[in-house]
Amino acid sequence: MNKRVSDFQCCQRCFYGKMERFNNEQRLRLLQFVTGTSSVPYEGFTALRGSNGLRRFCIEKWGKITSLPRAHTCFNRLDLPPYPSYNMLYEKLLIAVEETSTFGLE
Repeated sequence: MNKRVSDFQCCQRCFYGKMERFNNEQRLRLLQFVTGTSSVPYEGFTALRGSNGLRRFCIEKWGKITSLPRAHTCFNRLDLPPYPSYNMLYEKLLIAVEETSTFGLE
């Protein structure tokens, strides 16, 4: 297996592990950051909807380690750079989730 691919798969596993360190408010903000909504469908995550119907949550490799994670709410997709450490992943996710705002109508 390609080392870069396996490193990113490790990054994906680390993402789910880091969710345990987030408090409930941060988890809701992350959900809203990635999906555009702060509530889970009644049927669970498998029922997440995107712009064209059902769209599962996914994580894709993107960017450089200096980049923040980015989200595509129409696709329920989180783009993560291949951060070299658990702590960098955690810190960058917190910045992305807590320092961004949503599109809104007033």
